[in-house]
Amino acid sequence: MGSQEVTSPWDGKNITVAGLGVSGISAARALAGFGASVTVVDGGDSEAHREKAALLKEAGISVQLGDSTTLPEGTELVVTSPGWKPSSPLFAEAAAAGVDVVGDVEIAWRLRGPNAAPWLAITGTNGKTTTTQMLASILDAAGLRTAAVGNIGTPIIDVVLEGDDAYDVFAVELSSYQLHWAPSLRAHSGAVLNLAPDHLDWHGSMEAYAADKGRIFEGNQVACVYNVADKATEDLVVEADVDEGCRAIGFTLGTPGPSELGVVDGILVDRAFVENRQKNAQELAEVTDVNPPAPHNIANALAAAALARAFGVEPQAVREGLRNFRPDAHRIEHVADVDGVAYVDDSKATNTHATQASLASYESIVWIAGGLAKGATFDELVTGAAKRLRGVVLIGADRALIREALQRHAPEVPVVDLDRTDTGAMSAAVQEAARLARTGDTVLMAPACASMDMFTNYNKRGEAFAEAVRELGATSV
Repeated sequence: MGSQEVTSPWDGKNITVAGLGVSGISAARALAGFGASVTVVDGGDSEAHREKAALLKEAGISVQLGDSTTLPEGTELVVTSPGWKPSSPLFAEAAAAGVDVVGDVEIAWRLRGPNAAPWLAITGTNGKTTTTQMLASILDAAGLRTAAVGNIGTPIIDVVLEGDDAYDVFAVELSSYQLHWAPSLRAHSGAVLNLAPDHLDWHGSMEAYAADKGRIFEGNQVACVYNVADKATEDLVVEADVDEGCRAIGFTLGTPGPSELGVVDGILVDRAFVENRQKNAQELAEVTDVNPPAPHNIANALAAAALARAFGVEPQAVREGLRNFRPDAHRIEHVADVDGVAYVDDSKATNTHATQASLASYESIVWIAGGLAKGATFDELVTGAAKRLRGVVLIGADRALIREALQRHAPEVPVVDLDRTDTGAMSAAVQEAARLARTGDTVLMAPACASMDMFTNYNKRGEAFAEAVRELGATSV
């Protein structure tokens, strides 16, 4: 079924789209194509904003730049980009006027036809993108037509509009923001990988953040996948209203019990989707099939395997898909070895939970950290990693928070505090790390903070690290 066959509930409706980003533009174009009268609002008014606005205006879409607080007159529905906070004045106006606010994922869900491809959905504080890509690789190895979509790659509306017959199943990464604005979503199966404080400035509390993550389980048909080591994820399964017969499926780095996937003697095994799971287990892959085989990444692989198995994928495809998978740049990416020291880029570790997993992957570390803390605290992170730290180099706006945690919990660890936030600070940080490191150590750039104080995004931060390491290698004798 192509998009032209979809019966539009929005024909003739006045719809306001909040945000001129990728998802906002995708939603605006789709809704205009279904006959809606669309106005995009964005508080920015830069040259880049005006260029995007000009293209939308050519498609008959109105754009309101420089004012993101005033609800256009006559608005009947607001479609928000994921990052807009629920407390935004625009939404307060919408609520006062009795106008619903939804996100692009909700629009995509409502656009699905009667024979649409099922969604296998993934959320969690960390590991979402990797797990979604692993799942897509496994589904592809099984011969299924699939795509990794949602909070990753192509806007989900664009993929849904390709029609019911274009795909067999979707691997869908969903952020807490997207889940907050997607009340109708009902996945085939869903997974919550982990829960740790993050984006609390957006959600307002840990309870609200967890509740939005838990929405991924609502209405699940076959499996709710949770992390045995993180009870909060299992609690979300217990609280969810699911279809009759939907099962709770755990994943663990230890020996799995019935209805779990886990690890036995270096083998990933399934005791959930087998006959007589009380006694039997099915080998899926070896730990060495997972790239990289760090503990948290093995957990990601088990979660991906659980969703694939819930969809009926055979064990051989799980093995093949994991072997074929290659992780994204800036996620525990080995850059180079210089003078017997490994340099690893984990710029995507933008919060303490991701960084905790990264630090646990190496024995002796010179840690490069710092940036925008987003309200995080670092005591637990430092306490857990103290014995692994050879030294620490701090950069970024909120580095003092990490320095103070190190003084409290790891006072014996040498710390270099670089009092600068210019982009050249990364080169200085790598040089200082090299000075602290010894043969066999790992210099790990896992900042535990966001990047926007110094860089456009975590990708640019990772690229700066890699370039600094290359410079170091060039000058090394």
